[in-house]
Amino acid sequence: MTTSRALSNKQIFLSALVVLLGFLASGVLGFVRTAVFSAIFGTSAELDAFYAAQRIPELLFTLVAGGALGSAFIPVFSRYLKPEFADHAWKLASAVMTFSFLLAGILGGLLAILAPIYVPIIIVPSASASQQALVISLTQWMMMTTAIFAVSGLIMGILNAHQQFLYPSLALSLNNIGLIIGALLIAPNLAPYAGQTSDANIFGLAFGAVLGASLHLAVQIPGLWRVKAKLRPLLAWRLEGVREILGLMLPRVLGLAVVQLNFLVNVALASGMAEGSQTALSTAWFLLFFVLGIIAQSLGTVIFPTLSALVAENDMTTYKARLALAMRSVLFLALPATAGLILMGVPLVSLFERGEWTATSTRATAWALAFFAIGMAGHSLLEVLSRAFYALADTWTPVKIGVASMVSNIVLSLIFIQFIGDKNSLENGAFAGLALANSLTTLVEAGVLWWLLHRRLNGIPTRHILDGAFRAGLATIGMSAVVWGMTAIFTDMPMIPLLLVGAGGGAIAYFIFALALRIEELDVILVRFKLKRR
Repeated sequence: MTTSRALSNKQIFLSALVVLLGFLASGVLGFVRTAVFSAIFGTSAELDAFYAAQRIPELLFTLVAGGALGSAFIPVFSRYLKPEFADHAWKLASAVMTFSFLLAGILGGLLAILAPIYVPIIIVPSASASQQALVISLTQWMMMTTAIFAVSGLIMGILNAHQQFLYPSLALSLNNIGLIIGALLIAPNLAPYAGQTSDANIFGLAFGAVLGASLHLAVQIPGLWRVKAKLRPLLAWRLEGVREILGLMLPRVLGLAVVQLNFLVNVALASGMAEGSQTALSTAWFLLFFVLGIIAQSLGTVIFPTLSALVAENDMTTYKARLALAMRSVLFLALPATAGLILMGVPLVSLFERGEWTATSTRATAWALAFFAIGMAGHSLLEVLSRAFYALADTWTPVKIGVASMVSNIVLSLIFIQFIGDKNSLENGAFAGLALANSLTTLVEAGVLWWLLHRRLNGIPTRHILDGAFRAGLATIGMSAVVWGMTAIFTDMPMIPLLLVGAGGGAIAYFIFALALRIEELDVILVRFKLKRR
């Protein structure tokens, strides 16, 4: 008898809790990282340059550190994780790691060499010549991370396929620690460069990015010992499974490239707006994904290997049940998170107010965050739905929908920035139109994938999922009324106490409303923590 490698609901809950804590730790460190960046550089041209320079290395990071590589590798690798195929499984992992390292290194080197050509044209076309030169140099330095993340990303896929989530979760935190070290220790001690306006050297952040990538790799090495990995350099592209992984990876690469293209368009459009617009937009995006990592990315990370294992075992009934559970769970958390970010955006961003970060910077970022938050439910569902397709060895469908979403996003961005906000204002900048376009297209993209998956599987428990979303929506409305009332009453309270009061009061209100509405997800949590009998 073969033991299933798919996790039970209880195991999914416990594993998701581990990953959630990892994302929370990473998010907190990311929050600290952003606060340090903001305090040292404010909404300055230098920090705008760094965030713009991150775009291409960030694209490659997304591709190789668990994105395209992981989504293509895990379903195929999972098929060979049986005692009789163990030797082939490690040969496959070795071959894929070797090719990933070589291709990523070559690609990173070429992009570093060609940076003076494409950066002024694609990344910051409206920036001054000096600003373009700074973005070029920062981009070239950060290309060093590409080959490192290629190895680290595959290790992450290997560990996740073995249902080992602790070390990959720690890797995210270590990456942030490297960036923090770059800001606090490296940047202040580097010699000033020509034209520098702040006391710290922005190149310290680029060096911190290289350090963070190295730490991202190092912390996962002990995990390989736990799964008794047998990895070695291996050039064997004809090995069974290698070309299948590459075939699955290609559309995923295109899909992620489409997402990053949206970011590049945002950078290009924001480069002609008020100084600090790119920083405000990037900081708001970070805050959105800080929350998204906790409520959706953690569950998506855990559910993917289980869905892949269920497909390998041809157990589609359980596949649908696990998928429905994941979708209800992310909506249960995403809806109140949306309201919370909109209502408490200014107090939340005010945590950055120190050093060069001003109240104007806070209001500008909260302005963008409110529009980004509208798409929280869509982003959360995509974390689950896209992985549901990848588990079915279908990486093309999400790409096709993603391309249509990208085109819509660009069109809406060009329209919205004409009448939302003011291009010459930072506090109420037109960059909010970019955030709104992203949110609306993400919601539609998630809806279309949901519908397509429902058709492909001859039905998933959609009515059950919508019932949970409806109840969570009612609880969110009640919570929002409570939070709005509290902020109106305590309007003169300092921002940090107001944040604590609003967040705490909102959480308690949502818990009470969810309890009254008998939302299943709350019952599951209470049972798991032995606060309620089954």
